Amino acid sequence: MSIRTGVCVGGTKRRRAFSALIAAASILTASNGTAGAAEDASSPSGAQTSTEALLQKLQAMEQRIKSLEGQLKKQQPAEPVRAAKPAAPRTGALEPGVRAQAAGETPGKTTSQAPAKAAGQASPKAPADPGMQPKKPILGLLDSPVEGLAFGAYGEVKYGAFRNPDAGGKWQNGFDAHRLVLLPTYAITPNIIFNAEIELEHGGIAFDADDKRHGSAEIEQMFVDFKIADQFNWRAPGIDLVPIGFINQRHEPTQFYSVNRPEIYNGLIPSTFMVPSSSIYGRLMDGLSYQVQISTSIEDFGSGFDLRSDANGVLLLPGGYAPGITGLSALHDSRPVVGDFRQLSNTMAYAGKLDFRPSFLPGFAGSVSGYFSPNVSPRGAYGDLGNTLGRASLGIFDAEFRYRVPDTGLELRGEYAQVFLGKPENMRANNDTDPTNNVGKTMYAASGEIAYHFPLGTILNSEWEAVPFYRYTYENLQTSGFAGTDANTPTGAGQLQFHTLGIAVFPSPKLVLKATYQKVINRDPAGAQSDSFLGGLGFFF
Repeated sequence: MSIRTGVCVGGTKRRRAFSALIAAASILTASNGTAGAAEDASSPSGAQTSTEALLQKLQAMEQRIKSLEGQLKKQQPAEPVRAAKPAAPRTGALEPGVRAQAAGETPGKTTSQAPAKAAGQASPKAPADPGMQPKKPILGLLDSPVEGLAFGAYGEVKYGAFRNPDAGGKWQNGFDAHRLVLLPTYAITPNIIFNAEIELEHGGIAFDADDKRHGSAEIEQMFVDFKIADQFNWRAPGIDLVPIGFINQRHEPTQFYSVNRPEIYNGLIPSTFMVPSSSIYGRLMDGLSYQVQISTSIEDFGSGFDLRSDANGVLLLPGGYAPGITGLSALHDSRPVVGDFRQLSNTMAYAGKLDFRPSFLPGFAGSVSGYFSPNVSPRGAYGDLGNTLGRASLGIFDAEFRYRVPDTGLELRGEYAQVFLGKPENMRANNDTDPTNNVGKTMYAASGEIAYHFPLGTILNSEWEAVPFYRYTYENLQTSGFAGTDANTPTGAGQLQFHTLGIAVFPSPKLVLKATYQKVINRDPAGAQSDSFLGGLGFFF
């Protein structure tokens, strides 16, 4: 901003000098014309001499003016990028999986930068950098060396203190390089676009004895979009996000204010909920878009590959296998396999979503979505008493809204999600001799959040914003309808309340600093013992 200002000031001075020079030329012409008239009255030769001198001076002045004009053109700055007003929250639907750019809505793939078209969504909550340059395709900083190639990234680091239930609820300190995500995109043609998301979690993969990392590396998304028309587009088979809720498809750390993702997306919706899939999507009208997806089904199987047989069934072992769906962790461990033909059933699942941003209610956006699998039981599913487990269906419903009250800093969010289980007597959690993790016919959760955006002014040449917030979430993962061989005596640990209070500070729309305190309450007689006070740093560019 300061450099641009200096250039503009220099240009203004030259314009003033240019104007003064023209005025001087006019005065000189007039004075010489008067002198010439006087000489003309006394001597014809004097008039001729005066006229020739005047012409020479005018020619010299014309050359000087042209020279100054050329210098001005060379040094004239481009139209300065105007500082954006503090951006409103995301208030509409993008195309499925498209992420809003940190510096404004330049949607891309499911990542940041493919040349896809936004469906009228506003930019993220934080203010835009004043004087920010137009979006660059390589990490927002550089021009691409290859036409059609773009590269983005997001990530987050967490630290702080938490109560560890496995240590009797004692407070312990921790640090986690939670994720670093690379977002390559390549426009094969303007209408055929490759997208991918490559994620490193918890420091990366390393399991040696002297190693200090214990994470994973995974392809979270990989697909090709065929952009046919606004109303109809095809996403070819690949790895994609299930279109359920809001944060599952918009889970960059600049899109939510707490250090951890909202509670609904930590189990009831197993974010990041990625599946092998194909889909169609488009815009039905202004402010209304859709996505319909078919995918491989989730599995009621929570163990590793060592408990899958070569026949892609469940190995019959004395210790049994872990359930993928429980009354303690919901659907957290049920996501399907994404590689090596190791899926435990032939079942296909179906999902659909409507995103809306009504023009009659500025600042408001929301969505309704659903997911259904006719069978989540794996091949050869069994209970610990040797009983064979039959089919069990599963459905998910989600409705959410976001509302930034116009001309104020007030922002409101709300969400409701529910899981429906058909024939819970066939669920592994109800047949594993552990009565504490039983599941019933349904699970549900509701949350409400209030936040307020306070501009902090210009700091380090950017406009900062602080967003204090409070979110309340209630979850019930163990409702009535338990059945199977287990005793029907859950402890109440699956009935939870979360009080989440904190602040998110945006030095830039691309960067956020967070602090969150969370109080957790459940109906377990031992208490939740999982409160936390966490700090975090997140980025998305």
